[in-house]
Amino acid sequence: MEMLTAGGGQASGYGARRRSPVGLGGAIAVHAVVAGVFLLTPREMITPYVPQILIGRQIPLDPPPPPEPQKQEAVKEKLQQKAEERPTAADPIVPIKPFNPDDLMGSTKPGFIDGAGAGTIVTPPPADPPREPVLVDASIAPGAVAGFQPDYPGSMIRQGLEGSVTVRVTIGTDGRVTDIEKVSATDEAFWIATQRHALRKWRFRPATRDGVPVSATKVLTVRFTLTDK
Repeated sequence: MEMLTAGGGQASGYGARRRSPVGLGGAIAVHAVVAGVFLLTPREMITPYVPQILIGRQIPLDPPPPPEPQKQEAVKEKLQQKAEERPTAADPIVPIKPFNPDDLMGSTKPGFIDGAGAGTIVTPPPADPPREPVLVDASIAPGAVAGFQPDYPGSMIRQGLEGSVTVRVTIGTDGRVTDIEKVSATDEAFWIATQRHALRKWRFRPATRDGVPVSATKVLTVRFTLTDK
């Protein structure tokens, strides 16, 4: 089907209409003007959006009015009435036992054993009597018996005199004579001979106390006898 135009020409019925170049150019010009105005506008004139924060303050409320005196008196009377109606009981009387130190556990009283029960007295066994120390007196060493006799003084031999000397000797822990004292002597020559020989030659088994050597003293008598008269 053909359609005739006003000019006598033919046109297709389904053809698209052409846009006007004047209208298109006008739209572009409007957008260009808006963009230019936005770009040329100073930043100071563009105010950013700042949300507003509401700051409040507390307003003190008026204190409640004090209760009326009549109401206070009524409340006191009710409380007093309830206290009077409440039953009361007397405190029980508990007899107190007199204090006895022996009833205490762990007492330091002699004869009291902790843990045996309150007031239980247990008699401890008698303590052993102190043991006497074992003392052993000093004695002449077996190997020194042969050389125990002092030399006979020559002056006494020439005179044909006999005699004796009693001395007190101090014996050390090593068995040697550390000191000698004259108790009696028939002649000074016998005493001098005995003193010198004892300090040089006499040897003893030391005295002991519970098996431990100790220093001790001993009294001895030396006799001088002539065999050939």
